[in-house]
Amino acid sequence: MDDALTVNLLSLAPRLALLDALVDESNLTRAAALVGVPQPTASRWLTELAENLGTPVVSRVGRGIRLTHAGQQLAESARRASGELRLGLRAALSEADPEQGHVSLAFLHTMGGVRVPELLAGFRADHPGIRFTLVQGASEDLLQLLSVGEADLVLTAPLPVDDPGFEVSALAKQPLVAVVPTGHPLASRARVRLIELAESEFVSLKPGFGLRRIIDDLLAQAGCTPRISFEGEEADTLRGMVAAHLGVAILPESEPLPNPGTVEIPLQPAAFREIGLVWSADRPLPPAVRLFRDYTESSADRI
Repeated sequence: MDDALTVNLLSLAPRLALLDALVDESNLTRAAALVGVPQPTASRWLTELAENLGTPVVSRVGRGIRLTHAGQQLAESARRASGELRLGLRAALSEADPEQGHVSLAFLHTMGGVRVPELLAGFRADHPGIRFTLVQGASEDLLQLLSVGEADLVLTAPLPVDDPGFEVSALAKQPLVAVVPTGHPLASRARVRLIELAESEFVSLKPGFGLRRIIDDLLAQAGCTPRISFEGEEADTLRGMVAAHLGVAILPESEPLPNPGTVEIPLQPAAFREIGLVWSADRPLPPAVRLFRDYTESSADRI
């Protein structure tokens, strides 16, 4: 390795956390506090970084501070590197005792009510020493967390089957239903075609959610261009809006029962979303994560 590059890497190592903190903070004193060093030390580090790199890593903006383009590039690399390092440390600790390992599980909001708690309860009954970090969010955000090493497994839909960076295990198909308020003209129907909802106002998840993409595709295939009056981030919020007569929705079947004030009608033809596990194709899974993945695959009938 080039000697100058080696020196640069060695000098960068203790300063990467500071750059990472500056991604979220525009104040050097607060960023220094986050990494546990005095503000003068942080200021000296930034000066040394600029000297080693031959270009500034921060610039002043009024009374604040922000990363330059060079600083942003270095901070992004630092964040990726720290994610890989965390994974490596966890994998090493798990190899020593898989039953004392850790799993970072990311999943959709719509799976947090019943599915994930039941899955975790069953797994922890056999593996009480394994700890979990749980993250909820939109499908695209969860897959990004997986890409940068901040999640081990993602329970999501739709599945990224065409992305070579991910391994996928399909687990179950969840029915989608039309959710209408009590008293709606279609509420007494045994089944409903999407085209029959074409004139209704819709409430829907925001763009970026996997379910929103699935529903938009279904409506387009049915020749519907929905009028969306409200966009939200959680299915339960949308069900509350339907109950308040603010629109209709296409959502996964409620578990265990529909919300008060709403009626759920199966679609004709039937529609589903496929739920599954996703993990990185480029990183080996630590033993504790493999245990949970295998348990989840064997429990697919509960998903």
